[in-house]
Amino acid sequence: MVTVPSTAAAEPATVKAHAGLTTVEIDQLVERVMQTYQVPGIAVGIIKDGKVIHAKGYGVRNITKKGDVTAETLFSIASTGKSMTAAALALLVDEGKITWKDKVIDHIPDFRLYDPWVTREFTVKDLLIHNSGLGIGAGDLMMFPSQDFSRAEIIANLRHLKPVSSFRSEFAYDNLLYIVAGEVIARVSGMTYEDFIEQRILKPLEMSHCGANLKRLKKEKNVADPHMVRDGKLQATIRDVPLGQPVVFAAAGGIQCSVESILKWHDMHLHKGKLPNGAVFLSEEQQAELLTPQTITAVRPTSRDWFGSHFSAYGLGWGLSDFKGYKMAQHGGGLLGMLSDNVMIPDLNLGVVVYTNQQAGVARPAIVNSILEAYTSENRTDWIPRLSEMLDKRRAKAAKVTADITDQSDRPAGPFPQYAGIYQDPWFGKVEISQTPDGLYFTAARSARLKGPMVPYKKNLFIVRWEDRSLDADAYVKFTTDYSAQPRGITMKAVSPLTDFSFDFHDLNFQRIDD
Repeated sequence: MVTVPSTAAAEPATVKAHAGLTTVEIDQLVERVMQTYQVPGIAVGIIKDGKVIHAKGYGVRNITKKGDVTAETLFSIASTGKSMTAAALALLVDEGKITWKDKVIDHIPDFRLYDPWVTREFTVKDLLIHNSGLGIGAGDLMMFPSQDFSRAEIIANLRHLKPVSSFRSEFAYDNLLYIVAGEVIARVSGMTYEDFIEQRILKPLEMSHCGANLKRLKKEKNVADPHMVRDGKLQATIRDVPLGQPVVFAAAGGIQCSVESILKWHDMHLHKGKLPNGAVFLSEEQQAELLTPQTITAVRPTSRDWFGSHFSAYGLGWGLSDFKGYKMAQHGGGLLGMLSDNVMIPDLNLGVVVYTNQQAGVARPAIVNSILEAYTSENRTDWIPRLSEMLDKRRAKAAKVTADITDQSDRPAGPFPQYAGIYQDPWFGKVEISQTPDGLYFTAARSARLKGPMVPYKKNLFIVRWEDRSLDADAYVKFTTDYSAQPRGITMKAVSPLTDFSFDFHDLNFQRIDD
């Protein structure tokens, strides 16, 4: 039998059957992960057959302050919260207030996309399934790394984002359309998105250590803070949004939650929409719809080789695939210095949650894969070296791409006063390129953290190095010129292939406006 923490009735910790790791094994695994990847705090939760068999925190909430991580510690769960946005819409479908086929413009008349036909045909379900035709992370710079745009501005600016594929033809992960989904919920229900989530989801499921309206969390102490490793040293970093302030991207990934509470969320899904007392929270039909493939995605080679995966798709707020023959619903989430993973295998009545307060991407799968593998096979893979090897290869590949940036031999010599000026993008707004005694300097008017010196690289090409080094997202700045060789515009691109996709510099197209 699977062993459990001492807080629940259990068999001895030394007993282990085919299905599961012992508590001691989980503890040892997490400690190894924390040491290997310099993760200060992790929370792990497991629910099986309706019983919480593991809910525990490890390490500290912040390396500069006192406070241990517990099962009740709040983490920024980022995009894992998309499942709540999808479920909120499903509740409205159950009530007959909307249908999945409703046109978005019928609920938000000012909703517009680049193509008028796509605008007219866009349904509520289309908001959730990442096949709009927009590129991956299109427009995310309105939310990350600084939050200055309102939800109304974000919705209004969608019309300026050019598609990269035809409507409903390809999968490309999107955040902005989940913000639109949140606004549909608000307009149909008559309450804010945050209040709807709190009153209609968190309260009935008794998810007390969880919050969508972050204003009420301003004085909360049991909250994990973000960290990162910079130049080999672990350090605390700032939040994307200060705790207690409203989050414009709440419907896309702004919820705070603990593993203790999110296990109740998993339990509802694993019981096909029912609460522990048997009451129906969500109809079985709509709960099944959330976990039904909507957009086909490519099977990753590692998933095929490691887990025998045969299919991959996106449902409504959940990624769907197969893990060693079992259908799996999963969603990861990431904000600066905070990573999360929610996983369910319905046929095993199993839910697994792993939250971390450091952006070491392989820390989560090292734990999740180990737990899932123990429930689905006799194998006991040591995932830490396997994932570390994969990470090293990715970093080596990225290093090759960026290696020549440090070469100073053929850099053009300054100063470059001709490039100084004001440039404007239709959706991101203005940036100023200023001439300083030390060279050109980039300042974004609507994103306070996007500012930094520009290093000359090639003709008409610079690299902006953001002053906030935690962003890890330096970018090329390429000037376009007219026939008089005068700068007329700017395009941008991330330097490293490891840069988070939400830094969608490639979607920007600035035109000079200060002449």
